[in-house]
Amino acid sequence: MSFKLKTTVLAMSLAGLSSAWAQNNALPEVKVSAETESSSGTVPYAGGQVSRQGTLGVLGTNDVMDIPFSTVNFTSTLLENQQARTLKDVLENDASVRVLTGTGGFGEDFQIRGFNVPSGDVGLNGLYGLVSSSRLPIEILERVELLKGPGALVNGIAPNGSVGGGINVVTKRADDIPLTRLETSIQSEGQVGAHLDIGRRFGENNEWGVRFNGVLRDGEGSIKNGDAALGLTAIGLDYRGRQLRWSLDAFEQREDIEELRPQIGIPATLSAVPAPPPGDLNFYPGNPLELQDTTVASKFEYDINEHVTTYGGLGYRQGDATQVFPVTGGDLDEQGNFTVRGTFFDSYSKTSSMDAGVRLKFNTASVKHTVNVGVSLLEQENGNVFVSGGANVPSNIYNPTPLPPVGQPRRGPAKASESTLFSYVLSDTMAFMDDRLLLTLGARDQTVEQDGFNTTTGAVTSSYNASSISPLVGVVFKATPSTSIYSNYTEGLTRGTIVGPAFANAGEVLAPFKSPQFEIGVKKDWGRITTTAAVFEISRPNLQTNAATNTSNYDGEQRNRGLELGAYGEVFPGLRGMASALFNDAELSSTAGGVNQGNEAPSVPRQTFSLGLDYDLPWLPKASVNGRIINTSEMAVNAANNLSVAGWTRYDIGAQYRTSLGNKPLILRANIENLTDENYWLVSGTFASVAAPRTFIVSASVDF
Repeated sequence: MSFKLKTTVLAMSLAGLSSAWAQNNALPEVKVSAETESSSGTVPYAGGQVSRQGTLGVLGTNDVMDIPFSTVNFTSTLLENQQARTLKDVLENDASVRVLTGTGGFGEDFQIRGFNVPSGDVGLNGLYGLVSSSRLPIEILERVELLKGPGALVNGIAPNGSVGGGINVVTKRADDIPLTRLETSIQSEGQVGAHLDIGRRFGENNEWGVRFNGVLRDGEGSIKNGDAALGLTAIGLDYRGRQLRWSLDAFEQREDIEELRPQIGIPATLSAVPAPPPGDLNFYPGNPLELQDTTVASKFEYDINEHVTTYGGLGYRQGDATQVFPVTGGDLDEQGNFTVRGTFFDSYSKTSSMDAGVRLKFNTASVKHTVNVGVSLLEQENGNVFVSGGANVPSNIYNPTPLPPVGQPRRGPAKASESTLFSYVLSDTMAFMDDRLLLTLGARDQTVEQDGFNTTTGAVTSSYNASSISPLVGVVFKATPSTSIYSNYTEGLTRGTIVGPAFANAGEVLAPFKSPQFEIGVKKDWGRITTTAAVFEISRPNLQTNAATNTSNYDGEQRNRGLELGAYGEVFPGLRGMASALFNDAELSSTAGGVNQGNEAPSVPRQTFSLGLDYDLPWLPKASVNGRIINTSEMAVNAANNLSVAGWTRYDIGAQYRTSLGNKPLILRANIENLTDENYWLVSGTFASVAAPRTFIVSASVDF
């Protein structure tokens, strides 16, 4: 049975199931305050778009005013009202984050504080390696947590070693109020979707919970004459007792994409980067992609007594990707001409992830201590196969030639690398002066083992075993009950990069490295609005491409110094907002032979701004409108700084209306993204993709 036929059958099943619930389990309308405690146990801040509490790895769940970091915790309310489909739609609300790849591509890569964070480095309930390395649909999420700056101590090493920040997602749990919700949606060019969300609690004290989410989307996506099909099934179980809290998540995600959003390399020989083509054009026609991810994960916390809590988590993920992969000749010119051939590039990954520890609370004299001792382990096997096609054919990004057939038999992927990331951590958060002064000291000892393999012969091509200690010193001083001044010094540790197939040194495993961060900031809660400001400096070795030898290696250092400003909350009753800005001085330093010394780091904008507002219309009860502006400045494309891409501004608008269908609550939503249909390049390293065109999304959500 084809995937499209399966999705049609499942859609009919979901509709039938929702109808049955409507007939047999009709519930009265329940109005929920924006500040009601969520299913994950946190209370949204004024306006309901963010939460004041969030999880921070070994430091546990804390109020944002009590931690020495810059964080934002986006709630499911924001996700739903903006009709977010994947993580990128959520994280674009913060100016410190920019998405580096267009909608409908192989994956979603992010940039936090000017450093790349791939999708594979997103944590799931605090465990790494368990979400798709391509993209994660948001329908299973209760909260998206953003940490700015290295998080090696609190979360351990991310699989790809991100240092600019961390992203953690918290999955949905059943609320005390029973839920049966069906949402249907239509996106531009006829992509149709359905989402069924069912939650129930059982037991004398509602201690057992079940949450089911099923999602289907199919039809033309953001690329003309293409098709983007998604199927997602997820179930979350949990138990919340007086001492024990336990959860289990299992979900499977399948995507079939015809006409994948393309990326193209920007050669250093250009005199200027060509203007971007239309956002709905695929300049590699005939490049399908199939993705399948399966994840099972479980977490627990047990209070031995009021002073001692043990915790642990364990998860496994299998991911597979099959695609026709365009390989260009690296000869793009100013008129958009280039040459290309088709290849098969199929891959898989298998990841096991776990953590365990104990959290102790005690006093010594007038000092309160929260001590954590923990361990973490991640084991990952990656494999791929690269089957090259014939000779390159001429094409053009504005008038593309269909990819020629590969002309070679397809074969299964073989093991390319094995990695083991093991660490143990010790931290102590001390509270002085009646909790006005908080001092966190900690260290994580991390060991990285990695082997690279020849995918044809199976021979070991590279191997290393390295250990390092990542410290943390964090201070929070509460100048007033509503004002926190904080500072931190921390380090990120990154395992060495495996050089990709496009380079002459493909398969080489580069050595691991450290990335220190200094940060100082202030947070002020004005009652219904919180404002933040922070200055930081992060440095890390710089990965560069040598055009002469077509090799990828570390060359010198990238040093980012920045100023972050932010505000969120309820401006006045009925008007909710989020605003942020990042001013980033990203510079290449300590380069080999002084080449490119002092130049701007490639693909890092100097300024970014994000502003979002949501307003309840006083003259039309139950209706609200929203808008968002996302601005990114011009940026260099390469280390020599002789090429750049223009800055851009994107405008999004939307509306929401709450009514009823019979006696059932009904919410109608409509959004337009990229209102002006602007074409602009998104740059990741020396590769660029075009942003998605103007996109319309209309949905209806009914609670039975």
